[in-house]
Amino acid sequence: MTNTASILDGNSFKASDAEGLDPRTRSLTERRRVLGASYRLFYRHPVELVRGRGAHAWDAEGNEYLDLYNNVPSVGHAHPAVVAAVQEQMSELNTHTRYLHPKILDYADDLLSTMPSAVDQIMFVCTGSEANDLALRVGREFTGGKAWIATAEAYHGNTALVSAHSPSLTGAEEMDPALRVIEAPDTYRLGDGTAAGAGAWWTARVAEAIADIEASGDGFAGLIIDSSFSSDGIFLGEPGMIAAAVDLVHAHGGVVIADEVQPGFGRTGTHFWGFERADYVPDLVTTGKPMGNGFPVASMAARREVLEAFSLKRPYFNTFGGNPVAISAAQAVLDVIRDEGLQRQALEVGHELRAAVRELQGVHPALGDVRGSGQYTGVEIVSDREAKTPSSAVALDLLEELRDRRVLTSVCGPNNSVLKLRPPLAFRSTDVPRLVEALDASLTALGV
Repeated sequence: MTNTASILDGNSFKASDAEGLDPRTRSLTERRRVLGASYRLFYRHPVELVRGRGAHAWDAEGNEYLDLYNNVPSVGHAHPAVVAAVQEQMSELNTHTRYLHPKILDYADDLLSTMPSAVDQIMFVCTGSEANDLALRVGREFTGGKAWIATAEAYHGNTALVSAHSPSLTGAEEMDPALRVIEAPDTYRLGDGTAAGAGAWWTARVAEAIADIEASGDGFAGLIIDSSFSSDGIFLGEPGMIAAAVDLVHAHGGVVIADEVQPGFGRTGTHFWGFERADYVPDLVTTGKPMGNGFPVASMAARREVLEAFSLKRPYFNTFGGNPVAISAAQAVLDVIRDEGLQRQALEVGHELRAAVRELQGVHPALGDVRGSGQYTGVEIVSDREAKTPSSAVALDLLEELRDRRVLTSVCGPNNSVLKLRPPLAFRSTDVPRLVEALDASLTALGV
């Protein structure tokens, strides 16, 4: 059942937590009131991070943390190659994209070379929210429909249009009246993550949503999906699990938006893009934060015929989308992933990580399921392993225990019961024992 609380409220500091804080941390949390009440902090005892390198970060007192959550600096905190590229271009020129500049064209060609040949045009923006906003508009223009399908805990961004298509924000935001919301394919509780198992179940949910749209007269626009179901609980399943559902969308004239902000850029290890691993070709591909290692750059790639329905009718201008400095950061990230073999490293180290965590299942009954691919791992925390009962309370307490042992991560899923292990791709084999030791000690401390 979908939680009515915002995804931002799971691992979140509350005003009631302030009493036990040290004076400096309490002062900083109080000063944050100038930012307004909407902003959220991680942890009951927030962390003041001041620098980072690779998969590690340091707080203001010099304490070092292992970062198991931050996909924003995708190739590692403060990667020297990205820093140098930004500094060099900033010292030369930074302006908008209504002037010619070869770097944006070179990068466009380079990034599109990683995608299926059918996806052959690209537009640059500043954020994943902007990319998904544009994609929703383009898809509606192409199909003439207005009704999208999204999964129950999906989060696609924070513009008015995108928030209204992010069901995880239900309760905090009003959803688009035409949006159809379906459950994600829960590979833990549906038996398996194959096309015949969870995939068939999910295809049936997509079929029901399409039938409802067609009966209503809303007009079918398509499906917006993160192929790893990141916010829903990380259900990657087997390659091809959701391909039949995508085929069904296309058969009914809809388009598919692959939101690659989280699973893209080599994170799943087996493939460069999440949709590749899922074995389908999307109509629109959106990227965000990891593309520039945290520098504000994002993109929407598209099939030419889909984009033309939009672009031949109206101009689009994004002042800083794809500016020379942003593109320099993005190109550096792409080069680093290749030069340092980070996709292969994600595959190998992610396998080691999950194998090591699974060994703890024999000791700690709260570890209900360990799933994922590459450097994307979901660890389901349960109160009853046989019944597969999710335990939000234990999961949130576990985050605090891990934070006290200087391991940073967060939760996802409808019950905030899934540990979301999504480190920078710089995470190495030598970091795995640190995670396992902290996780073992934390579960022991909680008696689970």
